[in-house]
Amino acid sequence: MRLPGRGAFPRVDDHLVEPEVTRDEIIGGRRVIAMPANPPHATEQSVLDSLLQSYVAPGYVTAADLLTRIEEDSDFASDACTYKDGIDPATGTRYLEEIAFEVVSEQAERDVTEKAVRMHRRGVRRIFSIMVKGQRRVSEWSPESQSWRPLAADSLIEDPSLVAPLAVAALLDAAAAKIAVVKGLAAQGNPELQRREAEARSEAKAEGRAEGKAEGILNLLTARGVAVNEAQRQEILRCRDLDRLDRWLVRAAFVSSAGEVTSEP
Repeated sequence: MRLPGRGAFPRVDDHLVEPEVTRDEIIGGRRVIAMPANPPHATEQSVLDSLLQSYVAPGYVTAADLLTRIEEDSDFASDACTYKDGIDPATGTRYLEEIAFEVVSEQAERDVTEKAVRMHRRGVRRIFSIMVKGQRRVSEWSPESQSWRPLAADSLIEDPSLVAPLAVAALLDAAAAKIAVVKGLAAQGNPELQRREAEARSEAKAEGRAEGKAEGILNLLTARGVAVNEAQRQEILRCRDLDRLDRWLVRAAFVSSAGEVTSEP
């Protein structure tokens, strides 16, 4: 298969190794064993998967350890990626990854760099590495300099395959990741979050109406010269039952004492 401007490549799912049967990967003709991960690699990849699921834009999907035939002598997987949903009409198979992430721990940096070179040559638009040992950092592969460009912790990753900008800090800190997941789900229009937000707005609106009615009752009693002690004042202000406040407001117009306002039969 020949792609415009990129020469001939095999289809992404014409594999050199057997997916889900062997742990082998092939990078530039070298056979590499993709071992199961230990912390911190395994924990970081779990966080990464959650973040990408929360930030994937409509029309895209995410995947972990997705084996891709990158070129004639390379067949390997990135730790996580996003790619267009559906079938690529040019190849009759799934679409190639658009952004890919590599978690770097015990894995040789030589392998990660070589994978980045080959993925970009194939057409993967953006490749990121997350260093989880020593000084934690996130970097993006620069085809121009053929090197990894560190990203500032307070920067954002913006991409068409993401529904909102992803904070780099979320890839480095567990607490920031939890906040980012909520933001991503909100940007995706998650129905449960929308329901809770609607409930919160409704409660806030009702709270404001209750406060207004309570203040109206107290103002009416003051205008009529009816004394209100602090305990009675607090009882009126703390009430959030709109129907009860309506009854109290009517009573406040004619009672001779504040106690008669809040007394219920």
